[in-house]
Amino acid sequence: MPAKLLKLQARTDYVDEVYKVLLDAISEGSIAPGTRIVQEEIAEQLAVSRSPVLQAFRMLKKDGLVEDAPGRGLQVTPLDAERIGHLYELRGALDGLAARLAAKKRTKIDKSLIATGRRVSKGDDIRAMIEADMAFHIAIYTASGNPLILENARLHWLHLRRVMGAVHQVAGQRKTVWDEHAAIAEAIFQGDEELAARLSLQHTEFARENLVRHMAQAVGTVDGTQQSARR
Repeated sequence: MPAKLLKLQARTDYVDEVYKVLLDAISEGSIAPGTRIVQEEIAEQLAVSRSPVLQAFRMLKKDGLVEDAPGRGLQVTPLDAERIGHLYELRGALDGLAARLAAKKRTKIDKSLIATGRRVSKGDDIRAMIEADMAFHIAIYTASGNPLILENARLHWLHLRRVMGAVHQVAGQRKTVWDEHAAIAEAIFQGDEELAARLSLQHTEFARENLVRHMAQAVGTVDGTQQSARR
């Protein structure tokens, strides 16, 4: 398994901790889509018994983050372009509405959120990039004044975290993401509801297009390597 997981501190109930470790690893891409996950291997790496790992696997499967592997066992659910499209359609609608409502109030989004995002985007910590990205959007959801926006967004964050992680793994997109965030924050502060909503929708659409293109290129590279090996 490519991911190196840290051992957990001794205690009696590890299920939530094991779940979070695996969720982070899947979101960051350190356990890649399509990777088989083996109960015994995870338990050994985390220095826990197999029981909490099994329960965490069941939770991940219920959330759609892992699935039955061909033959037997489980694998990380592959990223699917169509599902990504559906997620971004939903996110675009929520983000656009939140930005519009926040702009109506001329909310000043904390500049430190953008500064943090720019800083972590220069490194290699995908988890920190995901957290910074989510913190920015949470700030806009909160600024909208409509608690149902944040509540609905949270229903899909398990999968959006994976998508955010995949986006931030494409190094060329990291600076662009935070340039777009800065433009959205400025439109909100200026009270330009139409511009804030439009920029938010464009932001999600650009992210979707870039990610789907990157996925297609990755598949093409693998196919090309496989074909070359056959020659």
